[in-house]
Amino acid sequence: MHHCVKIYYMEKKIYYLTAVSSPIGEITLGCDDNGNLAGLWIEGQKYHGNTIHKKMTVKNDLPIFNTAKKWLDRYFAGKNPAISDLPLSPDGSKFRQQVWNILCEIPYGEIITYKKIAKKLAVITGKKSMSSQAAGGAVGHNPISIIIPCHRVVGSNGSLTGYAGGINKKIKLLELEGVDMSGLFAPENGTAL
Repeated sequence: MHHCVKIYYMEKKIYYLTAVSSPIGEITLGCDDNGNLAGLWIEGQKYHGNTIHKKMTVKNDLPIFNTAKKWLDRYFAGKNPAISDLPLSPDGSKFRQQVWNILCEIPYGEIITYKKIAKKLAVITGKKSMSSQAAGGAVGHNPISIIIPCHRVVGSNGSLTGYAGGINKKIKLLELEGVDMSGLFAPENGTAL
């Protein structure tokens, strides 16, 4: 199985960031000193920058940022750029990394439920079962939004619940990808994993 997430166990010393504009608001990109993308946060996003525990220095002209900007331009133009075009290094526990790798396997323009992710996780980890809430927590803490497509995860009942970037942005991303929205709805309150 191909993993989109490169796992690094050494502590990184330096992180850089830059801001780019997009059709869904300002996006902040973060990278490590090896030139791997470590974060993509949408303006106003919950958990913004929380996986990087070091100070981030603004540096706008790094090659990884230019590559990521071109990737995003293609994405927002309605194309389907490959996740593997970018070196990704999100920081997270082994469990979260496993969830993020499952997210990378969701095809463009398709959706998956938290329940299906939990079932896949149970198989990967050799457990009898896994809770949708545990999977949902890891999905919600994905530090590389859009590229690692957590917006493609919905509740079993079609609820567009739990997107850290906000429900309206989730809807825009799914519509951009041509997802059939007829069976999906924004929850009035709470979550329905």
